[in-house]
Amino acid sequence: MSIKRVLHYGEASLREKSKEVHKVSRKITDLVRDLFDTMYANNGVGLAAPQIGVNLRVFVIDASTKEEPLDPMVFINPKIIKKSGAVKSNEGCLSFPGAYTDVVRYKDILVKALNEHGKTFVMEVKGGSLLARAIQHENDHLDGVLFIDHCLNRFETEETLKKSNLPNIDPDLLLEETELKKQL
Repeated sequence: MSIKRVLHYGEASLREKSKEVHKVSRKITDLVRDLFDTMYANNGVGLAAPQIGVNLRVFVIDASTKEEPLDPMVFINPKIIKKSGAVKSNEGCLSFPGAYTDVVRYKDILVKALNEHGKTFVMEVKGGSLLARAIQHENDHLDGVLFIDHCLNRFETEETLKKSNLPNIDPDLLLEETELKKQL
């Protein structure tokens, strides 16, 4: 369809909770195509609808590598229904150009969602893989949660944001995640 502008950290709609999709209509399939076009054009692994200013519960992912064929995945109204373990990873985000920081994520997840045809699917992803982390990252966007809210070191993350000319962290939005961090 078309490549959309990716919102940057500091733009209000990135912090808004997204609305459920009630019908996988042409509007939603067009949105999915726009998300893929925009994600691929920006060399991303995933992109959530709020990142292009559409606050609906939709995201796309393609966690394939250069050696693998494209593997586009669509998640509509996703719910992470089971999670366990912990993994530390260095994450970035298309809404944070040039900024990366260490975060903690669940190692194993079970997610339920609709695909682009409106069919329910359940996917189990284990081992702290890029796909497991990307699903959690994009799912967070749907609730107005950003990867920096999971950061392991606030002060290092703020330095990274400063170098990328991005706003500081809002300390009130940092997630405690004490139990998750204990598992590292």
